[in-house]
Amino acid sequence: MRRLSCAIVTLMLAATVGAPAVTADQAKAKPAPAKPAVTSASPVNINTASSSQIEVLPGIGARTAERIVEYRQKNGGFKKIEELMNVKGIGEKSFLKLKPLITVSADKTDRATGK
Repeated sequence: MRRLSCAIVTLMLAATVGAPAVTADQAKAKPAPAKPAVTSASPVNINTASSSQIEVLPGIGARTAERIVEYRQKNGGFKKIEELMNVKGIGEKSFLKLKPLITVSADKTDRATGK
């Protein structure tokens, strides 16, 4: 009987040795949701997008998205996409990655006239 118990334990250990150890916290943790892909067919208008919509852009986190919205509010919107580099955290390399994915097209209504 003792040999049978040892054999079973040996087989169980052999089966789990190759498997990675998983902690209880890891087993409960849910994977982080993936950001939806932004394509050049649907560029993000940085003059009208919310911070959560801006976060969809690659390399843009919550804080940088908030800074983009703050810059837009403080300066009356972006006149050209290159102004994005005036926002802290957006350098030339980041801008070049974002360039095909963003736009600054005007709203359907003119802000000055409301029409």
